[in-house]
Amino acid sequence: MATIQSIERAAAVLHVLGAVHEPVALGELSRLLDLPKPTVHGIVRTLCEVGFVTQEPDTGRYALGSGLATLGEGLDPHLLRSRAVNWADGLAARTGMEVELGVLTGRTVELVHHVFRPDGSPQRLRVGELQPLATSALGLVLLAFSPAVSASAAREAGDPTPRVSLARAVQLTRRQGWACVDSTLRPGVATLAAPLRRHLGHRLGVGVGALGVSGPRDRVLGPSGEPRDDLVTQVVAAAHAVSSTLQERL
Repeated sequence: MATIQSIERAAAVLHVLGAVHEPVALGELSRLLDLPKPTVHGIVRTLCEVGFVTQEPDTGRYALGSGLATLGEGLDPHLLRSRAVNWADGLAARTGMEVELGVLTGRTVELVHHVFRPDGSPQRLRVGELQPLATSALGLVLLAFSPAVSASAAREAGDPTPRVSLARAVQLTRRQGWACVDSTLRPGVATLAAPLRRHLGHRLGVGVGALGVSGPRDRVLGPSGEPRDDLVTQVVAAAHAVSSTLQERL
């Protein structure tokens, strides 16, 4: 089977940088790899963008970046919460609803941040609460956008949702960029969530969490049963704003 030349060359750059103890100049990399300077420059520039290589600002030399060391690590939920807290507070103030931030924990969604409704009504803090992947808006978002889970994972966890309907819900969530669930966790309460993505040089990034609102169904849903357009816009915009802070060099 034929190999992909560009990937071979990128791997060669990484091997060279990993074998030396000091940053390497572009010309030296070109000599060691026996490749033209413009070719090597394009490769290292791309590797810098995804965090696998770093360039010294004063000398212009290249070395391995921190992105390789953190490939197997997930994003710290505390760090995610710290980046999302201001946007979550603002979303609660604008919508008048509860705001939830969830991450994948095993085969469930764990709430790592919860903002009360700003109406002063009796409420309880729900941080640490676990929600099912397949029957919550946060869970559907994680199923659709997190590389660590899939519909089959939910089935293995004992999900009662029929396989076909769950697969369709996940596909719809991925296509529209958000999920809405009506009265599955609490009677009369609908939830709407969008993904938090960490961009690692990929155009869309990978899902690392979900941000959503929760409120009375008549405030979340319109007369047709679909979520209100203005609410979708606000939740998606807040999730995008948080995602913009989650870069590879955190």
